[in-house]
Amino acid sequence: MSFDTWLLFVALSVLPAFSPGPSLLLTLSNSLRYGSRITVWSALGNTLGMTIIGTGVTFGLGALMATSSGAFFVLKIIGGIYLVWLGIKTWRDRSSLEADMSLALIPKRRSIFLTALGVAVTNPKAIAVQLAIIPPFLSDPATLHRDGILLAISYAMMCLVSHLSVMILSGRIRGFFADALRMKYLRRGIGLTFIGFGAALAAATR
Repeated sequence: MSFDTWLLFVALSVLPAFSPGPSLLLTLSNSLRYGSRITVWSALGNTLGMTIIGTGVTFGLGALMATSSGAFFVLKIIGGIYLVWLGIKTWRDRSSLEADMSLALIPKRRSIFLTALGVAVTNPKAIAVQLAIIPPFLSDPATLHRDGILLAISYAMMCLVSHLSVMILSGRIRGFFADALRMKYLRRGIGLTFIGFGAALAAATR
């Protein structure tokens, strides 16, 4: 793959990488509640998830999802239930922003990382995006797997940049949500959005 071809891929990746979705919403929620230092692990979990999906697309996962209605159905139901569960959990959370600053109440980095990873890999729409943008750039059978992995990592890095950007921006408005009532309504809004994403995902068709 030429350098110019790779640059074109990166340019085409900007819009989908920065488009709002469950993973970006999760990073926003974590950043507002726990601060940027812990939220880095959410961004890294999503980055690994995007890399796994891109590698899977390269090695045939995309073809399986495109041809097997059963595989698509199972994954979309799992992903939908997972997002609805996250939404309910966020809605029912009663802690304030000040309380979340307590080290005793901040989730472990492993938990933050695995939750973000789970949101990423159970979203068939994330597979659809990479299925749309990666295969057109794989033209040489001799280097297909190498180029595919390179593109998967490149797209994952673009997603990482988008998550870090959300973290920086949320840090600027975090003080506004130090008020318990504002945080309550923000949490409920995020929870409802997660539930909406989950319901839409479960009802999605290919």
